Amino acid sequence: MAFVYLLRCADGTLYCGWTTDVERRLSEHRAGAGSRYTRSRLPVELAAVLPVADRSAALREERRIKRLPRAQKLELLDELQGA
Repeated sequence: MAFVYLLRCADGTLYCGWTTDVERRLSEHRAGAGSRYTRSRLPVELAAVLPVADRSAALREERRIKRLPRAQKLELLDELQGA
């Protein structure tokens, strides 16, 4: 199973990615090895995790979320946390 995740960075920005192991990936981000984007915005916290069927579905959902304006990403987070 794959997962799409959203991180809330120290500067208030959101980062979206995908993985098959959320805990490992979060540890990588927190260690500064996850991505260039999050490396300069530490610390990061996990804001949401979306389970998806497979790698292909994860890539599609990640791309869809990354294209959303910030306001819609925040709405998505509100929906996921309320669910």
